[in-house]
Amino acid sequence: MLKGSRYYAVAAILLAIAGVPATAQFPTGPDDQDQPASKARSKKAAEPGSPSINGNWSGELNQVGSQSPYKVELMINARGAETRYPDLDCTGRLTRAGSGKMYAFFLEAITKGQAEKGGRCPDGTITVARQGDELAVGWFGSVQGNTIVAYGNLKKK
Repeated sequence: MLKGSRYYAVAAILLAIAGVPATAQFPTGPDDQDQPASKARSKKAAEPGSPSINGNWSGELNQVGSQSPYKVELMINARGAETRYPDLDCTGRLTRAGSGKMYAFFLEAITKGQAEKGGRCPDGTITVARQGDELAVGWFGSVQGNTIVAYGNLKKK
């Protein structure tokens, strides 16, 4: 990826996130709890009836600079989260790094198909936001000094 493409990649993810109206996004739900190691942090109580990000989600991510989207599955529950990329033969473990009223942030560690071991998937970060019945996803990472950004909307399975 060219250096100038980094700016386009960051701009694309910001535009994708900016296009999501705040009223369609979610506050943290009662079943959206961090991993046990993170329980020391206090959490605000969720608003009654607020949509949760928990569940099994699937769809496609569009990588900036690539013509072909790839499939992704995202499983989130109270005990943790994981990713699967069937087209790339990769899986990953997500650790919640934080959450706010509208977004949840995860660190992704690839457990199968790691780029540094000859696979196709690098570790990265994932930001999710509930958008109505869908989950808006933004992915950011770096491989050999190249910035990679991907985005998409997932539907509940």
